[in-house]
Amino acid sequence: MNYILFDGPARNALLPFTFTRPVADIRVGILTIREKWERYLGSTTTTITEEYLSEKFPMVEMEENVLINASWLPNEVLAEMVKNLEPRQAIFKGDEVIAFFTEDTQEEVDFDSYDVIEYEEEGISITKPWHIFQKNDAALREDFELLTDDRKSQPIPASVNVIASENIFIEEGARLEFVTLNASTGPIYIGKDTEIMEGSVIRGPFALCEGGQVKLATKVYGATTVGPHSRIGGEVSNSVLFGYSNKGHDGFLGNSVLGEWCNLGADTNNSNLKNNYEEVKLWSYETGSFVKTGLQFCGLMMGDHSKCGINTMFNTGTVVGVSANIFGAGFPRNFVPSFSWGGASGFTTYLTKKAFETARIVMSRRNVEFDEKEASILEHVFEITKEWRKE
Repeated sequence: MNYILFDGPARNALLPFTFTRPVADIRVGILTIREKWERYLGSTTTTITEEYLSEKFPMVEMEENVLINASWLPNEVLAEMVKNLEPRQAIFKGDEVIAFFTEDTQEEVDFDSYDVIEYEEEGISITKPWHIFQKNDAALREDFELLTDDRKSQPIPASVNVIASENIFIEEGARLEFVTLNASTGPIYIGKDTEIMEGSVIRGPFALCEGGQVKLATKVYGATTVGPHSRIGGEVSNSVLFGYSNKGHDGFLGNSVLGEWCNLGADTNNSNLKNNYEEVKLWSYETGSFVKTGLQFCGLMMGDHSKCGINTMFNTGTVVGVSANIFGAGFPRNFVPSFSWGGASGFTTYLTKKAFETARIVMSRRNVEFDEKEASILEHVFEITKEWRKE
């Protein structure tokens, strides 16, 4: 069967992270949503997404296809339901479609003519940016079971201070000595070719993905995911780094999400709780306004390729777009548009020529090419985000 992941109605609500990727390529838990589906289905997938993303994330259609709403995370029950779909069948959760069968001879999809199968479990769906850290605990636990089932962990080094070793899995090539791992509160997954430096204290659930690094004497608690080739230091709580991003120094990051190729300068801190303990509001690209999150704890949402200088202070519930460069004293405002250059004293436009030069250097350090596809995506993001920048 040919499986296609589509963005669905949550796409705009998940900006700024979906400016540069389909919903399917959001990381929550240990794996991206796409990686989860492919493991459960035993099949590769392609994507229906925005046209400007389609060259990098193409769609392949065949005679028979099953389309899957990428905002839904798979589990054994849901994956089996999807694999068993037949022509003119669809899986719904209430009014929301999760998956449906199509044939290339169909001119349109009319769900009134479909046999609707109700998905009765609660499931996990990612439809808001803060869901990425809010639901990371549950997603991480499920991914841990998926990745470690019937597999044997590498031995835990003798110098490691460990609690609940049965909930720890170490992949080949991982390096860690004289650290404390407490997996009594949730599983700890240490990926291939990673490093946890001496003196670090980590409380699960926690995932350090392939090539990631935890710096000296880092403190981690609350479900946290460090994506591939990312680095963390200082204090990190209930946060997700998608990949190739750095928070390598002292400072606090909590209840936050960083996209790819982000960098937080030394002693950068974010607030995740308002002084008056009120519900946090977050900028929504979908509504063009600040919306209630229903959360008392909510920190920083930072899109791909954004950076900040040393001693940067982010207010509770700050949203930073794509390719922003933030520096200087004081708190920048809690919505920083894409391709902004500056800080609390004001912003100018970060022109693509300069932004691309930086991106090319940063990516080459990790042996990744900044190619025409990436440049084209970012050029498009620059154009569609002009309305939010004040020249």
